[in-house]
Amino acid sequence: MKLLVTGATGKVGSRLARRLALRGDHVRALVRDPSRAEALRALGVEIVRGDLLDVASLEAAVRGVDAVVHCAAFFRGATAEEAHATNDLGTQHLAAAARRASVGRFVFTSTGLVYGANGGRAAREDDPCTPAPGYPASKLAAERALFAVEGLDVRVLRLPFVYGDGDPHIEEAVPMMRGFLPAQRMSLGHHADVAQAVARVLDTRSPSHRIYNVVDDEAPDLATLFASVGAPPPDGSAAEMARAFDMLLDGHRLRDDLGFRPEYPRLQDAIAAGVA
Repeated sequence: MKLLVTGATGKVGSRLARRLALRGDHVRALVRDPSRAEALRALGVEIVRGDLLDVASLEAAVRGVDAVVHCAAFFRGATAEEAHATNDLGTQHLAAAARRASVGRFVFTSTGLVYGANGGRAAREDDPCTPAPGYPASKLAAERALFAVEGLDVRVLRLPFVYGDGDPHIEEAVPMMRGFLPAQRMSLGHHADVAQAVARVLDTRSPSHRIYNVVDDEAPDLATLFASVGAPPPDGSAAEMARAFDMLLDGHRLRDDLGFRPEYPRLQDAIAAGVA
């Protein structure tokens, strides 16, 4: 399969592009700075320069591909306006280019944050969404825009907190969550299982315009998550802020529809395998 992967120098996209290339797909990576993609080039990934806000560059990027896997996003540090421009309008530009090029399938990596806080209940894909402003709201807007594009075969993967493969995501999140509650739980997904989910929606016939939560079998509490990187548990000093992130994902649909089974069902499994 010939694939265009966006965000291929980011945390999720770089590891996903590598795995797709290693499984035998022809991967074309859309990047703003080709000098950051040398490791992918060494794996045979085709590197093309482009930007979600540069419509002309997208026309060339989607030409001749079977599917688009759209991972690019502006997350940390983005204002609400910047998040909207990249994550919503940029996605619309890419989708329009894909539609004009008759691309067969469009896979969008969204976020579980679109559900908004729900008191730690496991959210299902058909539940109402009340995302916080900024990044979460921009991703939900992009989902809805994609589903409105006539003739585009869309799958949406709502990702949890993604970790593993040498990604320092957990360490980087510890300072932000230092004031959270130690017993608060967080849905996780290993990079290997994000790649598995993408492969399954690319390879398996399923209804178009389908949304799937991607999530491990177990959501550890934050004390356990912090301990995995040698950090003391959070101190609970910012309980009000923590409530905004008190939400879990239900992963039954992906398992039932497409036979997804996590390679690393629990954080402890990844730690034991040395890939956390």
